[in-house]
Amino acid sequence: MSARIRFEPTRAAGLSRLEAFLPNAGRTYAARRNHDLGPDDRSNVSALSPWIRCRLIEEETVLARTLDRHSEAAAEKFVQEVIWRAYFKGWLEQHPSVWTDYLVAVRNLTARLEGDQSLARNHADAISGRTGIDCFDAWTGELRETGYLHNHARMWFASIWIFTLRLPWQLGAQFFLDHLLDGDPASNTLSWRWVGGLHTRGKTYLARADNIAQYTDGRFNPAGQLARHAEPLDEPGLPVRTGLAVARPIPATGRIGLLITPEDLSADTAFPDLKPAAILALARPCGSHPAGAFAAGAISEAARLAEAHFGLDVACRQDTDWTALILEWAGQHALDAIVTAHAPAGPAATALAEAGQTLPLPIIQVMRAYDRLMWPHATRGFFAVKKKIPGLLDALIPARGTARQPDLFRS
Repeated sequence: MSARIRFEPTRAAGLSRLEAFLPNAGRTYAARRNHDLGPDDRSNVSALSPWIRCRLIEEETVLARTLDRHSEAAAEKFVQEVIWRAYFKGWLEQHPSVWTDYLVAVRNLTARLEGDQSLARNHADAISGRTGIDCFDAWTGELRETGYLHNHARMWFASIWIFTLRLPWQLGAQFFLDHLLDGDPASNTLSWRWVGGLHTRGKTYLARADNIAQYTDGRFNPAGQLARHAEPLDEPGLPVRTGLAVARPIPATGRIGLLITPEDLSADTAFPDLKPAAILALARPCGSHPAGAFAAGAISEAARLAEAHFGLDVACRQDTDWTALILEWAGQHALDAIVTAHAPAGPAATALAEAGQTLPLPIIQVMRAYDRLMWPHATRGFFAVKKKIPGLLDALIPARGTARQPDLFRS
């Protein structure tokens, strides 16, 4: 049995975990990836998502190192899982109303908990691990204790929440987002919607006792406790698709401030040649639970990496009011413009948009090449992206693409 993973919020720890996993990233991963062996044994999965989510390590690095070690055919399943994250981010970026509608629903449901005793009681039992369904209650405890759940456990959990406990999916998604080390607005929101039959309309995921028993290697078997049918959830209309953000150039002159947000903590690789006049790293209040501790440590790591690369002191701040902090910082350093890595749909994007409406100088968000490559394909289901993965990899890893030059953006 492998030792429990220590999710240390440093780039070195993420790269170390990547190297430890690489021998199993091929056919071994494909054969065993769906097994939830428990929190003390994650040898069959990468568990890289906390580092990838905040880009302490980058998707390109993970994919390139994997394909250095394994053939594309052998590593197909793992490569797909990495690209799923880009698909979800690109899809939500082009359907932002899904995120804003989710936030409205969470606010309304949170208010409803104050007056609906039955809903409040059932919700409290679920998030405290008091449902009487052993597997579900164990996963609740694991999430709270470690900030991590196996992907298959997340699917079972969401299905039980929606179809057995009959709780609103948005409250479950918020519970995950609050506690996951890798809590990501796109992957989390759209995965819950997929389980409930909203992302792929009419297609639901039903947690079954025999499947849980098989893929937990007999640790759990909730026979007779789970819903036997999963009626798809419904919502009015279809999400409206919008275009991706148009890139703005970084000014060639003037005093440029570099802003680091939790969406991208590797400013040294995002802006390797930038000569900033000042650097600010901003985060929301992190809290004391594992996800909060990881987030706080990751911001500190981002500041350390930036200081080493740019040779400047980095101011680190945690606050809900980013506008005031950015305004004060910009004035203190007489900045002419602010540059930051593009923040996809989520809290950071909202905070930056609010700041941009107030500040007397521009906030220029720069999209990474990986996102510019992947996101335009995330317009329908993942299957359309899956078919293009070989060409995407050729474009992403130049040494692979010498033999073919695909038209990646053909519909």
